[in-house]
Amino acid sequence: MTAAFEPSAQTPTESPGINGASLNPASLQSLSFRVNGTARSFLVGYDVDPADTLATVLKEHIGLTGLKVACDQGACGACTVLLDGKAVLSCMMLAVEADGHDVVTIEGLPGDDPVVRAFAEQSEPGHGTAMQCGYCTPGFVMTTKGLLSENPDPTVDEIKEALAGNLCRCGCYQAIVQAVLRAARETREAVVR
Repeated sequence: MTAAFEPSAQTPTESPGINGASLNPASLQSLSFRVNGTARSFLVGYDVDPADTLATVLKEHIGLTGLKVACDQGACGACTVLLDGKAVLSCMMLAVEADGHDVVTIEGLPGDDPVVRAFAEQSEPGHGTAMQCGYCTPGFVMTTKGLLSENPDPTVDEIKEALAGNLCRCGCYQAIVQAVLRAARETREAVVR
């Protein structure tokens, strides 16, 4: 296992940047955001490229591999993370746009999270399992978290609309909707207790 990338602790002094060009430390932009509750800082042009997507920084520079980059065009939802509680496609967002924000990836959710549990346990007869190969599951879970934070009691049609940007190549859509309904119910019940 390789260690996660650690950004530079010191500002470089006239050293080569990402593309080999000489850097002037005064011209470097700082990029800072919280990921799963931990503050992360980078120097744009030294630690990360200005054109790096949030997905690239999360996966390649921080080492969070739970999010998947499948289409890299914003068409499949596999790279969904939460940005300040809202579901966003991390492959379509530059990392510099996350500056000053809170990012949550699938790794930032506890194992007993109602959405995680609902997806893992969904296997009702007539609906099937909410996850087969599991590749798309992190994106569906994070999209569901975003949906339930805005709408804790969604209808089936609202769930289908919210998840319309997520693709499951195994075709588990019916079970995924059931998992979202269950997660919504369990989340509401937990608030009442």
